[in-house]
Amino acid sequence: MQIMPEDIKKMNKKELGACAARVREFMLKKVAKTGGHLASSLGVVELTLALHKVFDVPEDKIVWDVGHQTYAHKIITGRGDMFDTLRQKGGLSGFPKTEESEYDCFNTGHSSTSIAAAYGMAKAMELLGDAHKAIAVIGDGALTGGLAFEALNNAGHSGGNILVILNDNEMSINENVGAFAKYLNRMRSNRQYRNFKIGIERGLKRIPKIGEKLADMALRVKDTARSLVFPKTFFEQWGFSYFGIVDGHDIGELVSVLRRVKDLHEPVVLHISTVKGKGYEFAEKSPTKFHGISSFDIKSGECVDAAKNGEEVVPGDVFGCALKSLAADDDKIIAITAAMPKGTGLLPFAREYPKRFFDVGIAEGYAVTFASGLAICGFKPVVAIYSSFLQRAYDQIIHDVVLQQLPVIFAIDRAGLVGDDGVTHNGVFDISYMCNLPGMTMFAPSSGEQLSDMLTWAARNVSAPIAIRYPKRLPAISTKFKFGKANVVQKGDCATIVSVGECLSLAYELAEKVSASASAEEKAEMRDKAEIIDLGTILPLDIATIKKSWQKTGKIIVLEDGEVTYGVGGLIRKLLPGAEVISYGVENPLDAEWSIREEIEKKINNEQ
Repeated sequence: MQIMPEDIKKMNKKELGACAARVREFMLKKVAKTGGHLASSLGVVELTLALHKVFDVPEDKIVWDVGHQTYAHKIITGRGDMFDTLRQKGGLSGFPKTEESEYDCFNTGHSSTSIAAAYGMAKAMELLGDAHKAIAVIGDGALTGGLAFEALNNAGHSGGNILVILNDNEMSINENVGAFAKYLNRMRSNRQYRNFKIGIERGLKRIPKIGEKLADMALRVKDTARSLVFPKTFFEQWGFSYFGIVDGHDIGELVSVLRRVKDLHEPVVLHISTVKGKGYEFAEKSPTKFHGISSFDIKSGECVDAAKNGEEVVPGDVFGCALKSLAADDDKIIAITAAMPKGTGLLPFAREYPKRFFDVGIAEGYAVTFASGLAICGFKPVVAIYSSFLQRAYDQIIHDVVLQQLPVIFAIDRAGLVGDDGVTHNGVFDISYMCNLPGMTMFAPSSGEQLSDMLTWAARNVSAPIAIRYPKRLPAISTKFKFGKANVVQKGDCATIVSVGECLSLAYELAEKVSASASAEEKAEMRDKAEIIDLGTILPLDIATIKKSWQKTGKIIVLEDGEVTYGVGGLIRKLLPGAEVISYGVENPLDAEWSIREEIEKKINNEQ
């Protein structure tokens, strides 16, 4: 399917509706094969077409918050023929990417950034004398993030040519939480407003001859109806002109209201209502399942099983099960997540202990400071957040937890490289930014069994900050854990291989290569085998075990699933000055988009 915005501009209402159907069908067929963020993209097809119909992109700038919903945008900006490579190595990105197309004006992947970025663009264009508009498309879930409110506050106060489109589908990844979600629900469901609006619309349609001429007045009537119920919306009180609520699947109405707001050079909020997963029954019924899904069968809606026959475990599931078990014997354990109860494995805990479970919405910084308040009052909060999202709370980790040495446990999911989600979701910095913090304890399990043991130790011994970082998947093997003690899993003499977290299988493979490349002299002296150390505890680092091995082998090789400059290799160099330390991991975080295995193998092969 090859289509461009200029094709959209030539279409009438009927043709746009037909185009929306074709885009949905195309998207469904492609994502069923590749996997991807389907439900959110299905929900904004009409909006995407209407935006490209009315505005002049890329001169007008569209910033898609998070970027989950941009498949239709990619399809109608000349990238339809690339969809067989969606989220594949070297293929089409699942998120907006400026280097991929001029129609992507800003890289997104994390939530709640769109309004701030779009407002910056609006002010830049104003300073350059450019009258084009900056548009932020943000979901009601993303609007719970503090950065979105900071941007609304500044834009509403300072003014500017920005349009904020609130895509209200009553969902983020899971159901929305918080007071603002309740406020939006009141706006949606107020019967007085809805009945009045429907009555006016029906009355207009019954008027002979002039009914069509009055159609354009419908939006003004709706605004009047809304103002009778809500004298001033939240957005108007903050300095925005407000339009809504508009049916996000009525493409004619969308085009009409977008044309109306296009020439308003002031902060505007357009509130639209959409259905997540629109047009595909299974996605409409289960939007969370189809938020980010692997390949699936279109007819049944069931995923194609790509599991490795028990060779791997999902650490999030192991974590959730272990925490639930620990909470049965310890009523001080509290679980906190930032809009990710399913992804972090906390749904079983939430069902069993609802009063001790808190989903705070897309507000990672708040989650950490909230945890610090619980901790200082004697509880044991466990904050479960993906590695790349925890970056957003770094100030709170330092200021509110570390400087007070509070007993907060950080469960850092999706550490390392995450493959198809790309660079914005890679968790390659957590070792670097946690290792510099005083009093921090940090674990990196090499198996699900070790993760469970580490969490158990942390829950029973926590008196200061503890971080447990684990990847998306771990091998289903048995490895041992002892606090502060590195585990020598293979003895040898020719090299010391220090394995961090998921790299243990790679360490064994590298040890085989080291043995194969040993010199005749080394083999004669029985020094052709590498020693392997499964680190387990990153902080405090068991430097004594590493030093003892190094003194025997003379060389240290570190395998770690993070960036190498300030990671475990850097820490060992600092503690063992003069040691030969070779670090294999993520050399360039800007380019690392797949597996740590491929990153390390690429580096080793280049050196041979």
